[in-house]
Amino acid sequence: MRILVTPTSFCQKHRSVAKDMLEKFADDIVYNPLDRPLHEDEVSGLLEGVDGYIAGLDHITSRVLRNAPSSLKVISRYGAGCDRVDLQAAFEKGIAVTNTPGVNSEAVAELTFGLMLAAARKISFLDRKVKEGEWPRTSGVELCGKTLGIIGLGAIGKCVAIRGRGFSMRVLAYDPFADREYADQNSIQSVSLDELLQKADFISLHVPLNEQTRNLINREVLAGMKKGAILVNTARGGLIDEAAALEALKSGKLGGLGLDAFEQEPPGNSPLFALENVVTTPHTGAHTVEAVGKMGMLAVQNLIDVLSGKGCQYILNGFFGNSECYWGLSLNWQGRRK
Repeated sequence: MRILVTPTSFCQKHRSVAKDMLEKFADDIVYNPLDRPLHEDEVSGLLEGVDGYIAGLDHITSRVLRNAPSSLKVISRYGAGCDRVDLQAAFEKGIAVTNTPGVNSEAVAELTFGLMLAAARKISFLDRKVKEGEWPRTSGVELCGKTLGIIGLGAIGKCVAIRGRGFSMRVLAYDPFADREYADQNSIQSVSLDELLQKADFISLHVPLNEQTRNLINREVLAGMKKGAILVNTARGGLIDEAAALEALKSGKLGGLGLDAFEQEPPGNSPLFALENVVTTPHTGAHTVEAVGKMGMLAVQNLIDVLSGKGCQYILNGFFGNSECYWGLSLNWQGRRK
């Protein structure tokens, strides 16, 4: 078996349980030579003779899949999101696509609150000023007693909700596929998107990126938010119209912004970086020692299961119903988006 492995954290030289599992199964392992997500031509150039592909955030387009060798039987995503994989094209080619939902939930939820606190208390700005020899007296806002609005109550959204309760926050959630029983048991109030936007002091995004969710947070949605609300995105770039967010931050409509995902990655010299109430990280929500280990083991196991002809519960294409990946959001509020 020849296996292509591209996630940068998996490709690092240190030993891991996941690598040991893979090396026992595969005859030949090809690692990412560029130490970054691959573009479509780069992916195509590495697929010759490959039976299985453990994929990071590479661009696996319909063109890549149409030209893929007949030997390729499985693309095992190292993570939950699948917005960079053309699922239908893979299905038509007879290639199974799997993912690893839930294994990074705690890690992403913790970073979500890190960004939330950093934006609310302007931690990055104050840290920089102190190191520059200044001693600014800037006030932030507290989380305690505030309303947290969660868009997308999947595995990560649930972890964020529990942490919100720990900060004595009132928790609202909008998700067409929400687990109502879980919400009721954990004092999470399911509401419409409009109500969440109007009432939440902090809003956190936990949905995949697809045609229904692209620019979910646009000018019109920002206008409907509570003045001074703080917005956090640890999901996918493209959920937020960054130009609209910049305008809302400058006007004071948006009180702060925490971003772990950008429309373009890396984002270059974004004008958002000049604002003291914007806190950023380089799409690192899932990158803890614990989460990386769990993602690697499940990604390898999924690949082995498919190539060995065993059943795999995490196959995404062939039935498009995994809400961790295919959140078929119907945004039909006041005609803003159909």
